[in-house]
Amino acid sequence: MPYFDAASSAPLHPVARQALLAALDEGWADPARLYREGRRAQLLLDAAREAAAEAVRCRPDELTFTSSGTRAVHSAIFGALAGRRRVGRHLVVSAVEHSSVLHAAATHEARGGTFTEVPVDRAGAVSAAAYGQALREDTALACLQSANHEVGTEQPVAEVAELCRAAGIPLLVDAAQSLGWGPVPAGWSLLAASAHKWGGPSGVGLLAVRKGVRFAPQGPADERESGRAAGFENIPAIVAAAASLRAVRAEAAAESVRLRALVDLIRARVPELVPDVEVVGDPVRRLPHLVTFSCLYVDGETLLHELDRAEFSVSSGSSCTSSTLTPSHVLRAMGVLSEGNVRVSLPAGTTAEDVDRFLRVLPGVVAEVRERLGAPVSAAPSPAATASLVVDALGKRCPIPVIELAKVIGEVPVGGTVTVLSDDEAARLDIPAWCAMREQEYVGEEPADRGSAYVVRRLS
Repeated sequence: MPYFDAASSAPLHPVARQALLAALDEGWADPARLYREGRRAQLLLDAAREAAAEAVRCRPDELTFTSSGTRAVHSAIFGALAGRRRVGRHLVVSAVEHSSVLHAAATHEARGGTFTEVPVDRAGAVSAAAYGQALREDTALACLQSANHEVGTEQPVAEVAELCRAAGIPLLVDAAQSLGWGPVPAGWSLLAASAHKWGGPSGVGLLAVRKGVRFAPQGPADERESGRAAGFENIPAIVAAAASLRAVRAEAAAESVRLRALVDLIRARVPELVPDVEVVGDPVRRLPHLVTFSCLYVDGETLLHELDRAEFSVSSGSSCTSSTLTPSHVLRAMGVLSEGNVRVSLPAGTTAEDVDRFLRVLPGVVAEVRERLGAPVSAAPSPAATASLVVDALGKRCPIPVIELAKVIGEVPVGGTVTVLSDDEAARLDIPAWCAMREQEYVGEEPADRGSAYVVRRLS
């Protein structure tokens, strides 16, 4: 069964498995003890730290192992903010950061701090100039991911790092998605990453803090990991994480070329094979293994279930696959279609045959889901005389409001309007996206007794 969700968690690399099994016999003792079992464990920990630091391009004494990538992010943010509290309490993040960063920013605000979200373009990238404008005299920390976890777009880390350096502000880079593919551009002050993203075991994160960065670890003092990560080190998992990072980086150049070609094929063929699809994310400045697309008139949860039945494991940022019934914050920030969203992230070793079969299966699955939902078969409008229509889609969830809109747009003349009443948060994103795809005019959103009224003018 092809597993196409490496961006969530990559399969355990064979080198990680070998290192883990070997370290279970040698690395079980307390590395803080002076007897030979402790010294042996300390040697393994030191070797793993040196290997990981080489991949990160930092000094071994700048690198800390944490219990997860999320823990690394939280420790980095709150430690840097505390260390620079005399400068101010302002934090800058991009609008498409991982939820661990945005949750930390919200917590910081609840504690009396402030933060600014830098918007992104339709490809999911921040403008370095816009990011620089968000920096202030009281900015204590700036955060920017190296590449987006949902759409694969790479961020201008080097340019933003230079702006932060000129302003004297440390930059935290969340490198969880990219570190297995290569080092982060120079200029960062703090870096966080997660081993299970590159094929290491789960439960191991990396936190690097450059010398000279003011940093005050939060929480009770602990003597382990320079006081930055409390608790007994999971040495076997740490050894496996470092060994697998070295292994995947050795394979990255060749595997990147191979997977990029497969992703290019998906990006090109999906819009040809499936009508009404929007491929999102930057087509050039992106991770080599990841592609995301959204299908009009499709229930994302049903689509994922049907692909699973066809033996393909993929992910989604659609509102109808989440407990909150809202689209992912990444798709929302980009302003792209969210319904029927599919993220394909290929693990190392994915074959061309698997991708070919995915492309054969996908059109039929999408067509079946659309048929179940009663989606319009043809988008060609018919002549009509009704100047305006109101569609009551209250209480109906993604993608029904858009389907109802598509069914009636041909019943108004060119210049006429359709008003969609909806209390589904996804409609705020998907109706404007439908207008862009169908070359109709999105007039705007108006208040309503329940939910909102979305007005669309027929142009053709």
